[in-house]
Amino acid sequence: MIATNVRKDAAIVVLTGAGISADSGVATFRGPDGLWEGHRVEDVATPEAFASDPVLVHHFYDQRRARLLEVAPNAAHFALARLEHQWAGSVLVVTQNVDDLHERSGSAALVHMHGALNSGWCLACNARFAWSGAMGEGARCPRCGTVGKVRPDIVWFGEMPYEMERIDEAVRACDLFVSIGTSGAVYPAAGLVQTARYVGAHCVELNLDPSQGSIFFHETRLGRAAEIVPAFVDELLAG
Repeated sequence: MIATNVRKDAAIVVLTGAGISADSGVATFRGPDGLWEGHRVEDVATPEAFASDPVLVHHFYDQRRARLLEVAPNAAHFALARLEHQWAGSVLVVTQNVDDLHERSGSAALVHMHGALNSGWCLACNARFAWSGAMGEGARCPRCGTVGKVRPDIVWFGEMPYEMERIDEAVRACDLFVSIGTSGAVYPAAGLVQTARYVGAHCVELNLDPSQGSIFFHETRLGRAAEIVPAFVDELLAG
């Protein structure tokens, strides 16, 4: 059992992807047809798309933001929050997800490397701020008052993920690296396991199916996140 091999004060980094929120009813990033909720990724998730058709992009993210009110954290989210609060060592959750389910389950040591739906970014003054409800083209920046320069605070393709220095430092210092519900196809997140393994961390994958980077993990456990994550956390805390 993994718990017998992990010090009780070990530093843990957990990477989460769309698979952890799928059990809450949040659509995974890209379906088998290559579309993201009916849209080509290039049409809704690039700076070029926003520049050419801001109405479509705003509508897409306004819809996703509204759906957050219809979903709730599942057992996997709550298990990670419990791990953070009960583990003697450090726990950092690095999520690729833009939903707020980790926060709503009680996680505090959290990095949204791809941004968040409930955050806005003003291109006029560079301020970032909490945002709820529709945004749209006519959104006014609460900091500088400029209208029409607010965009979703989401990291799109071609943009640098947030807090990479903090993430890299945490991964290089961790003893246990856990990847949950990720495809292993999107970089730089997909490369974190290689860094963790290089520095000697034990690497565990919890996923519905093996990821593209499964070869880099010491251990892979397959199943729904809402089932296997709580069991894994129970094992760690009881070990």
